[in-house]
This record gives sequence, C-alpha cells and structure tokens, in this order.
Amino acid sequence: MKIYKFPTTEQLREIITRPTKDAVDLTAVVSAVLARIKSEGDAAVLDYEQQFDKVDLRCLGGSATATGISPLTVTQAEFDAADALVSPELKAALQQAHANIARFHEAQRYAGIDVETAPGVHCWQRSVPIERVGLYIPGGTAPLFSTVLMLATPARIAGCREIVLCTPPQKDGSVHPAILVAARIAGVDKVFKAGGVQAIGAMAYGTESVPKVSKIFGPGNQYVQCAKQLVSLADVAIDMPAGPSEVAVIADATANAAFVAADLLSQAEHGVDSQVLLITTSESLLSGVQEEVVRQVQLLPRHEIAAKALENSRLVLVASADEALALSNLYAPEHLIIETAEAEELAARVVNAGSVFIGHLTPESAGDYASGTNHTLPTNGYATAYSGVNLDAFCRKITYQHITPEGLRSIGHTVELMAEAEQLDAHKNAMTLRLKEVLS
Repeated sequence: MKIYKFPTTEQLREIITRPTKDAVDLTAVVSAVLARIKSEGDAAVLDYEQQFDKVDLRCLGGSATATGISPLTVTQAEFDAADALVSPELKAALQQAHANIARFHEAQRYAGIDVETAPGVHCWQRSVPIERVGLYIPGGTAPLFSTVLMLATPARIAGCREIVLCTPPQKDGSVHPAILVAARIAGVDKVFKAGGVQAIGAMAYGTESVPKVSKIFGPGNQYVQCAKQLVSLADVAIDMPAGPSEVAVIADATANAAFVAADLLSQAEHGVDSQVLLITTSESLLSGVQEEVVRQVQLLPRHEIAAKALENSRLVLVASADEALALSNLYAPEHLIIETAEAEELAARVVNAGSVFIGHLTPESAGDYASGTNHTLPTNGYATAYSGVNLDAFCRKITYQHITPEGLRSIGHTVELMAEAEQLDAHKNAMTLRLKEVLS
C-alpha cells in the first residue's frame, strides 16, 4: 500500500485514481464477444463458457440435454440437489438476511402523487414494475449468493413479472448450491449457467434459451461492466455503471487498528483490481493499520488476491477530520466506513458515497450480507451521480393527465403561445381545435 502524508493537490488526484484496464483494448474484446452472442445465441454462449470458464456444458449437460433442455438451463432437479447440499445453518442465515433485506426494501414503496396543477387539469403518477429483469451474479473467484438476495428480493417486492439470473458454472458444470438456494428463497424464476460478457450479451439480446430482459443488474469485473455499458447504448437498461469493489475508511486515534485493517482487507479480497483507501488523522493509527494488514492478509485463504489489490491501495494521513471528509467526498467511494469519535456528525456531511457505515462496530460486511441495505452500489467515482440499487431501480414512474373543459380554458392559451413561439404549429393546432370546440 502506498502511503501519503499530508498530500498535495497533485497527489490528491493520484490518490483518487482507480486501477483500470486500457479502455480501447477492453472495449474491442468485449464488443467482439457481444457481436457473436447477438448473431449466434446459445452456441456462442456455450463456446465462450468453454473458452473463459473452462466448462464444456455440452458434455456435462447429461440427462437434461438428452431431454431437450438447454445445457445452459438450471433444472428443478438441480435446484433440489442444491438444497440438500446447503447446511441448515446457512439456510437459516440466508432466510434471516432475506427477511432484513425485504423489510428495508418494503419500506421504500412509492405511494404515488395526485395533483390538480390548475383548475380542471388533473395530473398523477404511479409506479409500475419492470416486467422482466436480468440479474448477473459473479462466481468466478467467489460465489456471491448474497447478491442474489440483494437483487431478487427487491425485484420480487417491486412486482417484476419475471426474474432471470445468470451466473458462471463451476468446473463440474453445476451452479454453486448456495446460489440456487438463495435464488429459490428470493423468488428467482429462471437460472442459467453463463458468466462474464456472454451472460450480459445473452440477457441483453436474448438467445434460444435465455430470454431478453429490459434491465440488467449486478456487479462484475471490468469486462462485465464494459459489456453492461455497451449493451445499454441501444439494447437494454442497466442498474448503473460500476466496476471493481472499493472501500474508504475514515479513522482517527480512537479507532481499533485491527478493525480498520480487517475492513480494508474485506474489500481487497474481492479481486485483484479492487481498491481500498484509509484516510486518517492519526499517524500512530496509520502505522498500526499497516502492521495489521501485513499480519492479517497472510491468514486469508484469498491472500494472493488481497495482496495484489493492496498494490492499488493507499494509506493517507491528513491534518483534520474536515480534510479527511473532503478527500472522501472527492473519492466518492462505493463503501465508506467512518471509525471516529464524531462518526455520526461526519456521516451527516457525506455527499458522495454508495453506502455509509457509522461507528467502530459497523463493518462494511454487515451491509454486504444482513443489515438490510443493498450492497449493489456505484463504484469508480459514480457515487457522485448514482444511487445504489433500491426498490425504485426495479420500477418505472408513469405520469398521467386528464383535462376537462375547465382545464382547457385554464392552460389552453398558454400551450398555444408556447407552441407558436417554438414554431411547432401542429402542436398549437392540437390545442386550438379543442379550444374552439369547448368555447363554441
């Protein structure tokens, strides 16, 4: 981890820079895969599964393939088999997490508005669920069954008619059992064995097996995020532009160095392109965290991944809490943990963050799993403009208006004047004809 003490303006720009792959090279690779998915459908998805995930689903489909079911499709028999493989303790944990996530997202229901904007002009708005949504669940380096709950739970609460899920298969062609159990708990309708860019393309364009969706949700590596952004240009909506996981921690002398180090490593272990950032007003804490990171990283099964991510990461010493908050707001982290004596006061002044964790006893992992808030959040600085996934993300707001004769008299001439001034005579005429009818 690189250390900055009282950084200059130039160094601040360096601190907030994320690790990225060359955009031109990335886009070229992803575009080629998407083009083939669009033209060849299932055949291309199966080829890319063999190439990228090293799984030949054609050979591993077994009896399902023999009965005409696509090798990409997870069958009910596979769901049942997965259920038997997940321990009762983990199932109970999934149920509790699902209940908390449901409780938080149920509270976000939109009641609608109904307004008379002028005499006889009645306007209202209602929330309508997206009919078919696609969820992408990473599984390459870790089976993120928690993300199934985070995405499918609000989709089901919102009332989406069909929830489609894609996730990379394991080497034996199966899907991690906890992912399938979570999918069943949260109400997913269909699950397919497809990962990476090929999964995004399949949901964006539709294939013989995978239905085309209206909006794609879910995290992923830079290839997945590039694919999401490319398909969003013309074919499908996406939840947000995002990228590798990241966390910023603001801490002072009251923080526990072991806690802070654990918080940093909890994101570093996600992937080699993840990034973590400590901003502290205490030089002794900075040293303590540095020592703890070195000690704790060796204890992690994923220590090689975490150690690589730490190469992208920074420890920053600043002069005051105000400077720490200013740097955090500039960085706009996906996750922000505030471990200071005045954590709640600082939290109230946060303007750029995906999700905020307040106090010494609130690790980011609580939000990742079971507190109830959503862990699908904007990364790469997009927290300056995007929200994390919430119930509204699965809905559209449709506006309505109804105008009575009194309403025409209220706003008719205003419409005529504005349309004429914009030189849109047909617009004006649509109102003029009605006014004549009402006033005659």
